[in-house]
Amino acid sequence: MKKIILFALLGILLVSCSTVLLTGRKQLLLVSDSEVLTSSFQSYKQFIDSVPASTNKTQTALVKKVGKNISTVVEAYLNANGMSAEVANFAWEFNLVKDTSVNAFCMPGGKVVVFEGILPITKNEVGLAVVLGHEIAHAVAKHSNERMSQQMVLQYGASITDALLTDKPATTRATINTIYGIGAQYGVMLPYSRKHEYEADQLGLIFLAMAGYDPNEAITFWERMAANSKGAPMEFMSTHPSDANRIAKLKELLPEALKYYKK
Repeated sequence: MKKIILFALLGILLVSCSTVLLTGRKQLLLVSDSEVLTSSFQSYKQFIDSVPASTNKTQTALVKKVGKNISTVVEAYLNANGMSAEVANFAWEFNLVKDTSVNAFCMPGGKVVVFEGILPITKNEVGLAVVLGHEIAHAVAKHSNERMSQQMVLQYGASITDALLTDKPATTRATINTIYGIGAQYGVMLPYSRKHEYEADQLGLIFLAMAGYDPNEAITFWERMAANSKGAPMEFMSTHPSDANRIAKLKELLPEALKYYKK
């Protein structure tokens, strides 16, 4: 029985692998696009209905302009590289909301929200393009789907671990399950979150370069973010890379991104 469970799980993992565009990284996608999008659009509507839109017409127009510039080249790239079916998954929308948080996000399906609080750090159109390129990259690379899939696998793993320990004393099973939980959190979920951030940085650089924005601006933007950061947790305990590590990695990625940059 135990072998059957393990083989069944292995079979699911093997048939659910996909590849991220441009980076070539293999990823696990157990949730269908339609399921992810349905949930995403519902959550997005709830958020938009609960937060006031920005009253700054100039900045709102800029967010929409930069978002359209980047999403247009992303769709063009997908169409030109045999991924036209992916384009149908996006219903792009770019909104600026009245909130002082230094934040932005892109829901699966291309629903993008920028908070007014990040604008003093983006400073200009190119800085805004760095942020939007990064957030759009999360959606294009299906990071939300992958995170859901990882959670599912970890739940399966916990169940299987417990099943394999049925002949062990209760205290032993509890200890091993606790260790499994800690190992899953710090050994898998958080590092994968950092991996997603680095990948979104890489794709974001390329996307903004495709749209005609200088990818070198990403370095200065993150330097400004680093100056603004206070009391950030250690990288080991965080879902995001440290500012120093992120900037160092961006510098490594610049030569590749510049290949796509046309002034």
